[in-house]
Amino acid sequence: MYNIMASSSPLKFTVKRCEPQLIPPSKPTPHKLKPLSDIDDQRGIRFHFPFIMFYHGHPSMKGKDPAMVIKEALGKALVFYYPLAGRVIEGPRGKLLVDCTGEGILFVEADADVTVDQLGDCIQPPCSYIEEFLHDVPGSSGILGCPLLLIQVTRLVCGGFIFAIRLNHTMSDTLGMTKFLNTVGEMALGASTPSLLPVWEREILNARNSPRVTCVHHEYEQLPHTETSIAMTMQDREKNMIHRSFFFGPGQLKLIRKQIPPHLQKCSNFEVLTSFLWRCRTIALNLDPDEAVRLSCSVNLRGKQALNLPVGYYGNAFAFPTAISKAGILCQSPLGYALELVRRLKTQMNEEYIKSVADLMMLKGRPHYTEVWNFVIADVTRVGLGDIDFGWGKPVYGGPVGARPCTSYYVGGFKNSSGEEGVLVPILLPLPIMNRFQQELFSNGIDYPIKIAPKL
Repeated sequence: MYNIMASSSPLKFTVKRCEPQLIPPSKPTPHKLKPLSDIDDQRGIRFHFPFIMFYHGHPSMKGKDPAMVIKEALGKALVFYYPLAGRVIEGPRGKLLVDCTGEGILFVEADADVTVDQLGDCIQPPCSYIEEFLHDVPGSSGILGCPLLLIQVTRLVCGGFIFAIRLNHTMSDTLGMTKFLNTVGEMALGASTPSLLPVWEREILNARNSPRVTCVHHEYEQLPHTETSIAMTMQDREKNMIHRSFFFGPGQLKLIRKQIPPHLQKCSNFEVLTSFLWRCRTIALNLDPDEAVRLSCSVNLRGKQALNLPVGYYGNAFAFPTAISKAGILCQSPLGYALELVRRLKTQMNEEYIKSVADLMMLKGRPHYTEVWNFVIADVTRVGLGDIDFGWGKPVYGGPVGARPCTSYYVGGFKNSSGEEGVLVPILLPLPIMNRFQQELFSNGIDYPIKIAPKL
């Protein structure tokens, strides 16, 4: 287990939790087995993924208990999303299925003697107190036979509350979970049916009848750990990891764009920032020049015409197209080199690529994406977690609680002291590497820390 440290100063408060309870669907639901797709069923997403939302009090909701309102709405929403109330089981040849038992999701009601305003910058990732606001109920974090969702609603003394959720990632991605939470919000506001009905249809993203890997998938190459990477892994486990977030607004992006040639100026901010962070992080790792480094971008498949995914589809619908380079070439080349690789990476995503991924899962035993010198980026700025309304309005912040060891997220909804809007990027690294990473940012004219706050 990593000892994750945040830069926020300690704040003293007490959280009192009630006993966990199961929330089943409020009406009877079908009891059947539903196979997960071959995109759901890959080892790299067999984990529980936490998110958190902070809400101020609202005058129109005075006297109403957010825990009770949300608990009732969850039961109603689960009638439509009834597989979430079941349990994942393992079928023949290790294939994952959902046993729709209707047992329910795990719910924890809590109170904390603190206000949203007192939490201050602790509400932005990395969330310093996630263990308090999303208690890991013993025995609840397994992939098989455990509740698929853990939710904690923590009432605050200001009349606001915190909604924290942990999702079994094999069931949904962030966009899929947002569809469910929007339905919970609609039920809390009095709706009897969702405005968008959920769609299962996981067979759309299954392997073909004659599976064949037709594309190059650097993200799933099973690499032997080199001596350097083994030493790095041991260092990660034995020493404290530092968890910090970095803000990139118009000013920072303007400085970065000065480093790229004219013919690449039309590249998106995502491509520019991603190539910059990949290069800076690789320089900070201080690797042997011949080490191969990778960059994997989580690309959403929804809206791709050829795939024709239904709008209500709430399963995992993304892939990890990956760029690869020798560390020495990436670090010594101008930023345009990394940017060309990132731009080329995004063009890979088409119907054939995702079908090739599904076939690879079937043929290669559902491999884990490689973590050897890989940097995974996921843009969650448009996911919509900042728009979930249970009756108290939109959250002050809604999104991931922070980074994972080789994964970072682009989180929207923040602005700096000048009022400029930008993205927050949480990074998790061992202390010496984090210091080199920050020094690399500084050498590129980007100074930290920057005073930032949620966009109210």
